[in-house]
Amino acid sequence: MRFLRLYKTFVVQQLKQLMEYRVDFLTGAGSFLVGQITNIVFISIIFSQIPQLQGFKYYEIIFIYGFSLVPKGLDHLFTDNLWKVAWFIVRKGDFDKYLTRPINPLVHVIMEALQFDALGELLTGIVIMVIASIKLGIDYTAGKILLMILAFIFGTVIYSAIKIAGAALALWIKSSGSILQVLYMSSDFAKYPVTIYNGVVRNIVTYIVPFAFTAYYPASYILRGNNPWFCFGVGTGIAAILLTLAVLLWNKGISAYESAGS
Repeated sequence: MRFLRLYKTFVVQQLKQLMEYRVDFLTGAGSFLVGQITNIVFISIIFSQIPQLQGFKYYEIIFIYGFSLVPKGLDHLFTDNLWKVAWFIVRKGDFDKYLTRPINPLVHVIMEALQFDALGELLTGIVIMVIASIKLGIDYTAGKILLMILAFIFGTVIYSAIKIAGAALALWIKSSGSILQVLYMSSDFAKYPVTIYNGVVRNIVTYIVPFAFTAYYPASYILRGNNPWFCFGVGTGIAAILLTLAVLLWNKGISAYESAGS
């Protein structure tokens, strides 16, 4: 209950800032929307030249693309403050404040800020999925809906775990933003069917930086009924393992941390 009250306080502060800087919020959300429209146009141009891509039709690709935006948007909304840790909070010596307060530093960092322009990302993903679902005539049963919700949860955990691990490196090397950025860039592969990539790339995005489980694998079950135990069971297991390892790495980093001013 104490954490919930504290989180409520942080959220209220963020909402006040949002109301004060509405233009910044609208600019951020608008820029994201323009980027997504550009990507959709790019996919449309490709499909104007070919009828399908590795057996996937246009609206199936669009569905997977929209699916990928939901867990990424949720992670963006709740844990984006970790980017600041990776880029400059540790380097500037500002991380010390998290160690002097009676709350877990990782929880504090995550709770401290919400990135409300992520709502544009979430809304865009949902709208794209709805349109593609209608065009494809997808029959949503209660079971499919529950599995989709599960996929959104473990997909968000995968994104957040990788972000925690990347930010944790800054506790040793002071700034790890570039490393985290490289890791995060590989998530672009998850926006499309992994079957279009060669075996090396496919294995990397499935088992090493497993962004394929944030979109392609669960979406392939919704679209084609692919093995649910692999798409959801393995995805859940990988998310749990990644989060555990990320938190362990973070805690090791806290133990090894030396203030940038030391």
